[in-house]
Amino acid sequence: MKVTLLNHTPDPEITVALAARTCYSTKIPESISPQRAQHLIRELVGRGHESILEHASFTFSIEGISRVTSHQLVRHRLASYSQQSQRYVSMKEVNFIIPPSIAENPEAKKLFSEAIEEDKKIYQELVNLGIPQEDARYMMAQGVATNLVFSANARELLHIFSLRLCNRAQWEIRELAQKMLELVKDIAPAIFEGAGPPCVEGECREGENSCGKPWKQREKSGKI
Repeated sequence: MKVTLLNHTPDPEITVALAARTCYSTKIPESISPQRAQHLIRELVGRGHESILEHASFTFSIEGISRVTSHQLVRHRLASYSQQSQRYVSMKEVNFIIPPSIAENPEAKKLFSEAIEEDKKIYQELVNLGIPQEDARYMMAQGVATNLVFSANARELLHIFSLRLCNRAQWEIRELAQKMLELVKDIAPAIFEGAGPPCVEGECREGENSCGKPWKQREKSGKI
């Protein structure tokens, strides 16, 4: 998996702070110091005024995730996606994502790898018979790798992180969310300093389904 921050709102925290100050000014402010911007963001977000975060947006390039994970990601509807098309891109030499639980089990990995090669073989045989790629792809497994470009504002990213960094989230999308958070936290530390599942700053919402291992503690121990 490779995650790259392609673009973002210039000086996102300045932009967010200026938008926030506009609500309390007779005219739109022209400047604010980075320190004052961060203080204002922390104050307003702490009071639940998160709409200001929608003025900062981030665009990522995401390579080498499975369709399993891309299907989960696109459920976040307040974001924009452009994904590699299986209609126009041949699946003949496509890669597959192997879950760690399978990769660590020699017998399971052998079965999985054999099935992958069979999928690729049958796919190409269908194409050779004149079946359109858009129809031949129906027999490919969900583990097939894909690439996409993904854009979202800071408020939606915080929502995504609150769900997908939870220890109960599936391992691959949790890894994706962690990589995205590392990238945006460097750009906008005040906005994303509290990012993570609810257990970062409060109680777990999973009730009896809680993992019992607060994310913040696991983050510090390097066990995510």
